[in-house]
Parts: sequence; structure tokens; C-alpha cells
Amino acid sequence: MTESRRLAPGLLVVLSFLAAVGPLATDMYLASFTDIAAELQAPPSSVQLTLTAFLVGMGAGQLLLGPLSDQLGRRPVLVAALAVFAAASIALVWSPNIGVFIALRLVQGLSGAAGVVVSRAIAVDLATGDAAIRAISLIAMFTGLGPLLAPPLGGAILVLGDWRAVLGALAILATAMFLLALLRVPESLPRAQRSAAGIATALRSIRALLGDAGFVTLSCAFALAFGAMLAYIAASPFVGQVVLGMPPLVYALGFAAGALALVAGNFANARLAGRVRPTRMLALGAALLLVAGLAATALTATRALAPPSFIACAFVLSAGASLMMANASALALARSGSHRGSGSALLGAGQFAVGGVASPLVGAWGEHTALPMALVILAAALLSATAVAVSLRRG
Repeated sequence: MTESRRLAPGLLVVLSFLAAVGPLATDMYLASFTDIAAELQAPPSSVQLTLTAFLVGMGAGQLLLGPLSDQLGRRPVLVAALAVFAAASIALVWSPNIGVFIALRLVQGLSGAAGVVVSRAIAVDLATGDAAIRAISLIAMFTGLGPLLAPPLGGAILVLGDWRAVLGALAILATAMFLLALLRVPESLPRAQRSAAGIATALRSIRALLGDAGFVTLSCAFALAFGAMLAYIAASPFVGQVVLGMPPLVYALGFAAGALALVAGNFANARLAGRVRPTRMLALGAALLLVAGLAATALTATRALAPPSFIACAFVLSAGASLMMANASALALARSGSHRGSGSALLGAGQFAVGGVASPLVGAWGEHTALPMALVILAAALLSATAVAVSLRRG
């Protein structure tokens, strides 16, 4: 493939699909949690660890693959990693026990991280300023179709087959990602702009970014907003279906409503780029996230949480998270200069590290109460709002 210095619409769509590896690999099998636990004779906490393993892998993989793409170029790193991701996804279908399942999910995360970190770096390689904010928002918007489409798709496959059939569909999508990366993604980082090879160079890039207080606060806001959303995602199958008694299809449709808010928030952010300052959209996102966290906690504590209010909280939560994540990431990457791969890696690593902590916490008190989920969402919302306030005060 020849080098391209323009972010064409078709390439943006491909990058968006590759960046959707996270929601597709997490949301598609959520409705299968109870069936996986039953067939593999594993407790719910172990099944939730399959999600944690993937998220930990995504965080670690981004720290490795982002700086590597600064040194070797975006395309070779993306293609090689997605080949491993496709192979792990195929192997996952035949998991004989929960231990193998968790191990393969870790490999999936490590390799699938390229779809997120390299796609984001390519977008910022080829677009700057308001165009970069638009590109990041549109990637996030199309990525938001993952949570919108994956749960109903997984639920429909589950009606016709079993959880292995759901994972088979995910393997097909993973193979499609690899083929698109191989055939459609050009190199966006010219050789003259690449970093010197070596671990020392990568560590220097990461150290320089961590020394930038503005980058760090924006990264924290980004990661904590994701943590709030991930707390909902991880707990929602048990809260929705066990605590609130929602049938699988109703639960899937309710989950899709939250994903629709994610899409709508990113679409609005892309349309308003250039007219409304990204810092204002960031503050609005923080406010919505706080409202969702406070409402979920109050409703749960008073035992007033019901399916309609559960879905409404998820809608507001997702809208706020979408505004925070798109603007925080675009502003942070704008500060990363020639270290975009490393900057994207730190954003992603922080995101999935926080998510990996939030996921098991929501199940710490068992699967018969929504209070841990609500409290984790509220704590993440408060911390992310604090990070936004510090970032805005620093200017």
C-alpha cells in the first residue's frame, strides 16, 4: 500500500470499524454470561473475569503497540496484531473450560488493542484541529454502533444457537477486521517522522507525556468516564436480568438505547466542532455523567430502581461519557506532538486499566443488588469531573 496523507471518508469508516473491536468483543456476548457460567461450571465472578482479562489485555496491548507504531509505522503493527486477534477469536469458540476462556480473552485484548490505538493515531496523523475532533468523534460514533448492534445480534444468535455460536460470529468479524486492515489501510506515518527504534525511545516518549500535566488530567478524565460506562456494561446483565427481571430481548433493547445515546452524543459533538469549544462540550459531558451517577445511586438506595429508570440512567450516562471521551482524547492527542502513538497508547491503557478495576468491583457484593454498580459509577463520575475541573482551570 502507498502512503496517504489525507483522511478520506472511506478510510475513516474502516478505521471506525477497526476501533470497534472493544465494544464488539465485550457487548456481543454479555447476554451469554449466564449460559457460559452454567456450561463451564464457573461462578459469575469468574465469567466477569473474562471481561476483565480482555480489558487488561487491551490496556497492556496499547502500551506496547502504540509506541511500536511510532517506530515501525502504523500499517505493519496493525496488520500483524489483527492477524493474532482473528486467530485468538477463532480458538475462543472451542474453549473447554473457563481457564482457557480467560487466557484467550487476554490474548484477544493484547492483539485487538491495535484496532483502537493505531486507528486513533492514524486519524490524528491525517487530520488536525477541528478536523481531528470531528474525526475522533465520528470514529467514536461509529464505534458506538458496536454497543447498539452487538447485544441484539448476540441475543438473536443465542435464541437460534448457543454461546459458542455467538463467539463464532465474533470470530467472523475479527477475520473481517484483519482483511480490511490488510487490504484497505495505508501507511499514514512517513519514515522521516518515525521515532528511533528501541524500548528506551518508547519510554522517553511516555515519560515526556506523563510530565505534561495537561495531558495527564485529560487522560484521567477520559479513562474515568470510560470506567463509569464500563461499570454499567459489566453489571448490566445481572442487574437487568436478575435484579430487575428483564427478559433477554428487553434487556438487549434497553442496552441498545444506551448505545444510541453514545452515537447521538458523538454525532452532535462532530457537528458542533468548530462552533462550540471542545472544553465546553467536555464540561457538559462531566455534568451529564454526574447526573447519571447521582440518579442511579439514589434510585438504588431507595429501592426505586426499575427497568425504565435503569434505561434512562444508562442513556444519560452514555451521552455524558461520549462527550467526555471524544473531547478529552482529541485535546490530549493535540498535546502529544510527534508521540501520537504513545499518546494514544497512554489514553487507551488508562482507559482499560480503570475499566479492568471497575468491572470486578460491581460484582463484589454478589449478583442480587445494583448498589455496587451505582456507587462505582458515581465515584468515577466525581473523579472525572474533578479531572475536568483541574484541566479547565489550567487552561
